Amino acid sequence: MSDISHGTGRVLTLWTPEDKAFWEAEGRAIANQNLWISIPALFLAFAVWMVWSAVVTQLPAAGFEFTTDQLFWLAAIPALSGATLRIFYSFMVPIVGGRRWTVLSTLSLLIPAIGIGLAVQDPETPYWVMLLLAVFCGFGGGNFSSSMANISFFFPKERKGSALGLNAGLGNLGVSSVQFMVPLVIAAGIFGWFGGDPQIVQLADGGTRKIWLQNAAFVWVIPIVITSLLAFLMMNDIADARSSFRDQAVIFGRKHNWLMCWLYLGTFGSFIGFSAGFPLLIKSQFPNVNPLEFAWMGPFLGAVIRPFGGWLSDKLGGAQVTLWNFVAMIVGVIGVLQFLPEGGQGGNLTGFFVSFLVLFATSGIGNGSTFRMIPVIFMDEAMESVKGKGPEVQAAAVKEGNMLAAAVLGFSAAIGAYGGFFIPKTYGMSITMTGGVQAALWGFIVFYLTCVATTWWFYARKGAERPC
Repeated sequence: MSDISHGTGRVLTLWTPEDKAFWEAEGRAIANQNLWISIPALFLAFAVWMVWSAVVTQLPAAGFEFTTDQLFWLAAIPALSGATLRIFYSFMVPIVGGRRWTVLSTLSLLIPAIGIGLAVQDPETPYWVMLLLAVFCGFGGGNFSSSMANISFFFPKERKGSALGLNAGLGNLGVSSVQFMVPLVIAAGIFGWFGGDPQIVQLADGGTRKIWLQNAAFVWVIPIVITSLLAFLMMNDIADARSSFRDQAVIFGRKHNWLMCWLYLGTFGSFIGFSAGFPLLIKSQFPNVNPLEFAWMGPFLGAVIRPFGGWLSDKLGGAQVTLWNFVAMIVGVIGVLQFLPEGGQGGNLTGFFVSFLVLFATSGIGNGSTFRMIPVIFMDEAMESVKGKGPEVQAAAVKEGNMLAAAVLGFSAAIGAYGGFFIPKTYGMSITMTGGVQAALWGFIVFYLTCVATTWWFYARKGAERPC
């Protein structure tokens, strides 16, 4: 039994989820409890990560005299910061402990939430302060790697896909929630005197209205405190999951680490990149529509369907789901190309939007399927090396497989997050160099073809090196 049953704290000194008797008697309940606290913590992380992109669009109207280029960098920096922090966060759970790190990393979200709320109330706030707050928003992006690594330790191999899909999918809802909620919460002084004075903004028709831009950040403060407290009181650290950075660093010499980073860049990189660039892309191609009215639907769909990708992969195998998912993504990009305006004329907004919904849905499914592949690949590798040896050696191999899988989950999440910067930048480069976004989309097709080939050759074909 785990030591939690004996009242010795929140550290599990015995954790064997692959043991079916242990799992049914005790493991399932503990694992699910940790999962259902991890999900809101990750939701808040994504919300804080993306809140700056919504705030930046309102800064000029609120009196901030920043150039267009400065605004672009403010919007782009959280993606760069979050992706880079993920590299470090991916190794923190085995070093610090999952419960401890969840509490610390969630509490860190208070820095940008409170900082942004204070800074946007004064149009004289220096640009360097705003830039620093954009960097701090990256704390939310970093949390994903540690959260996924932590949850992977709790579940047996055949349930990892569903568990990781739920954690990531419901957590990813923070992206669409920000895009949906910010216009609502800034429209009223919901925090009274405590929330500060409103800003007077100029409307296109010459009129004015009041907004409380600080509410976009302040609205997350209380949920962050409550969730951190729940994590402290109810989550667990796993003693057997502890390992040093040196132990985990062996993944850099493993081929399948880099292959799965490439595939996850194709799935999550697409999801976060399309999410970041979708409103601006709509506005650039169809200037007479308001993208904020419906752009949130794409990230919402990609988030809610991610658990289905994990569940489907548990049933059919992650490699098969990933393979056909990338094929569907190619079809989605071709659809977008068909409905784009030519030279600013024509185009079909409905077809364009539906094609992008296909891309959001498939990127969400692919997020779940690739994250199901990783634990299976590294557990199978570890067990294959000790086939026919005693139970003690096999138990050590299970521990190593879980440790390496967690490190790869975190590191691949870091690499994938760079899509949040590169996809919008690719749109901009394509428009600058060619006058349209078609070149960028053709580039995406070529990239997805490499993902199809990689998945088929190493994981999905008959006789593949590591079927999963």
